[in-house]
Amino acid sequence: MFLITIFLVLFPLPLLEVQFKLFLWEIFSYVATAFQPLVLHPPPVVLPTPTKEEPKRHRRKFSTKDIILIAAGVLLVALLLLCIILLCCLMKKRSASEGKNGKTTMRGLPWKSDKTGAVAGPEVESGGEMGGKLVHFDGPFVFTADDLLCATAEIIGKSSYGTAYKATLEDGNQVAVKRLREKTTKGQREFETEAAALGKIRHPNLLALRAFYLGPKGEKLLVFDYMPVGSLASYLHARGPEIAVDWPTRMNIAIGVARGLNHLHTQQEIIHGNLTSSNILLDEQTDAHIAEFGLSRLMTTAANTDVISTAGTLGYRAPELSKLKNANTKTDVYSLGVIILELLTGKSPGEPINGMDLPQWVASIVKEEWTNEVFDLELMRDAQTIGDELLNTLKLALHCVDPTPTARPEAEEVVQQLEEIKPELAAAPADDEPKAPPTTE
Repeated sequence: MFLITIFLVLFPLPLLEVQFKLFLWEIFSYVATAFQPLVLHPPPVVLPTPTKEEPKRHRRKFSTKDIILIAAGVLLVALLLLCIILLCCLMKKRSASEGKNGKTTMRGLPWKSDKTGAVAGPEVESGGEMGGKLVHFDGPFVFTADDLLCATAEIIGKSSYGTAYKATLEDGNQVAVKRLREKTTKGQREFETEAAALGKIRHPNLLALRAFYLGPKGEKLLVFDYMPVGSLASYLHARGPEIAVDWPTRMNIAIGVARGLNHLHTQQEIIHGNLTSSNILLDEQTDAHIAEFGLSRLMTTAANTDVISTAGTLGYRAPELSKLKNANTKTDVYSLGVIILELLTGKSPGEPINGMDLPQWVASIVKEEWTNEVFDLELMRDAQTIGDELLNTLKLALHCVDPTPTARPEAEEVVQQLEEIKPELAAAPADDEPKAPPTTE
């Protein structure tokens, strides 16, 4: 554009046209003269004479003026071609930019939820330049498929279902994206139906599904709220020694997980089947949000079998699942009991203790009446004030991991007993009072 502007200022259009024609005429005249074809005629027969030499043929040489004019003409033509190319590229870029702006006219939908835990808001569908289909549910903001696919991504975890990423959109907002493993999900139509049902579930202690994307090559992405603190597993076991997790915080997490699980069982009729501390995510207030619930409905039977077996290797699987193969409310409560023991002891269920899993080790310590050795040392510092709460919570956790499934309580009973142990936390929002998810600025 700078070259065009300078060129137009030095040579106004009317004058430029006349001068340009004269200039080109002079150039082509010189070029034609310089490169005119040489016509050959049969030479006359001349008898050689010893006294005269054959005259040398005269060839026309380019003068300095000829060379300058030819070079100037070539340069001028090249500059004109370059200007035309630049103009075409600029116009194409501007039209593409206008087209993209037209696709991002959607703005954030208001966050709504009703007392039944289902979302009544509309769904928004949009497609990207790469094809595919993006289906939105309610959330703090809305983005296009192109925004999602062009976001910078960082791996934050892997599970039997797929790989989780922290995606930073162009506007700075952050979301969690789970890319499901290929060839493990159901067909597209059935997948869309089940995903649409999961996208309507809302509860303060459940990680909300905000959107899903179906790619042109069969790839499937699930978009959730991003939890900055990370998983409960990393919060308990990967923190530095200077970071302490006090009893009220651990109890608040336990009650939150129990409430979320109770909502799944009683209001949604959903069995989690893979409840672990890695699937409990914490927000900035360390409130618990259960993740990966309902994903079994999106997967094939073989994929769900792999998920259950993986949960067993981590120490959260109920013993009867080795025979039943199908999770139920009692197996979920067993996993909940393991998580409560994890909060009480500070020990990871995935690491055997003296050849025993965590429930077996705790039961053996209690049987020997060395109960105080069970609890995390951080909790024992306040044993004089919270001793009774620790013991009552331990009894409830052991009740949840009872080897006999029928002896275990339901999730609703666990919530009630935890709230009785810690009454000041019972005033927190319950199922009928969902709160808006946190947004990242």
